[in-house]
Amino acid sequence: MTGKVFGITGWKNSGKTTLTERLVAEFTRRGYRISTVKHAHHSFDIDKEGTDSFRHRAAGAHEVAIVSHGRWALMHELRDEPEPPLDQILARLAPCDLVLVEGYKREPHPKIETRRRGARDTSPLSASDPAIVAVAADHPQPDERLPVLDIDDIAAIADFVAARMDLRPPAAA
Repeated sequence: MTGKVFGITGWKNSGKTTLTERLVAEFTRRGYRISTVKHAHHSFDIDKEGTDSFRHRAAGAHEVAIVSHGRWALMHELRDEPEPPLDQILARLAPCDLVLVEGYKREPHPKIETRRRGARDTSPLSASDPAIVAVAADHPQPDERLPVLDIDDIAAIADFVAARMDLRPPAAA
């Protein structure tokens, strides 16, 4: 896995997922290989009840790999184990140019904070998190000390992230 990790953080409904998705598309369009890590604060399942892989997990398998010609996935059941730290997850990723991490508010990697008027909470995170290096917002932020980017100007945000992470232009294919 690459050492280049950049985060998208913010309160619920602040635009984190949309910004992450749009940045992945922009960096991919530019020729970079991008991976993502998404932190969920709730239980989730990517498998459907009744499938063979679900049945393997339900029977007690610790890890289940699903492999086809188009993709593969590895599911790891925590059972009674604690949630793994971000570093453990990053260590399992294949090499890439940049990992975009959505969530993980308290991790020390550099992050952009998203702010939208319709967010559940609109109190700034940047004042108490030195890892936040910029704000992407859909409304003016007159008291913000960090660079403020238009949350819909994906090219400018990608340029900021690329410069901050010292991303070299990808080799021509």
